[in-house]
Amino acid sequence: MLAGELYYGFDPVLSGKRAAAKKLWASLNKMDECSADDPARMSLLQQLFASMGEGVYIESPFRCDYGKNINIGRNVYFNFGATILDCNRVDIGDNVLFGPNVCVYGAYHPTDPDLRTEWGPELAKPIRIGNDVWVGGNAIILHGVTIGDGATVGAGAVVTKDVPPRTVVVGNPARVVKHV
Repeated sequence: MLAGELYYGFDPVLSGKRAAAKKLWASLNKMDECSADDPARMSLLQQLFASMGEGVYIESPFRCDYGKNINIGRNVYFNFGATILDCNRVDIGDNVLFGPNVCVYGAYHPTDPDLRTEWGPELAKPIRIGNDVWVGGNAIILHGVTIGDGATVGAGAVVTKDVPPRTVVVGNPARVVKHV
């Protein structure tokens, strides 16, 4: 999975790890009335993620596959409805803002239909989101993508390729429309 090779998502060990993460994010989602720095809320986040800097705030609902493949920097804000399929590393820099319903998909399926039959194997690639990035609402970030420092991803964009630093990308597929 982390090596970028085919793996079976329904392997009992992986299923157990996803179930453990689900317990944590389900508990987190029940705490949406708590303040961002509530000790119980912060404890759940620290248990869920591989690493997390100070000043992280995640609005409910939030969902992820494993949590332990997610590294979050300082001063990161997730608006409502974020989903992260962290079947490989997802590294998020400092001072990053996510609009509502942003999806980060490290996992993907083979294009060969014979491999997809009977819940066949999956693949995953890492995702890196740099510092000082803003990701607009309903954007989708796909496997293997790096978003450079200071970039802006417009609302509804589907990011299929790397985003250069200090650029604005929009559309499906996302394309550079401005250099900042």
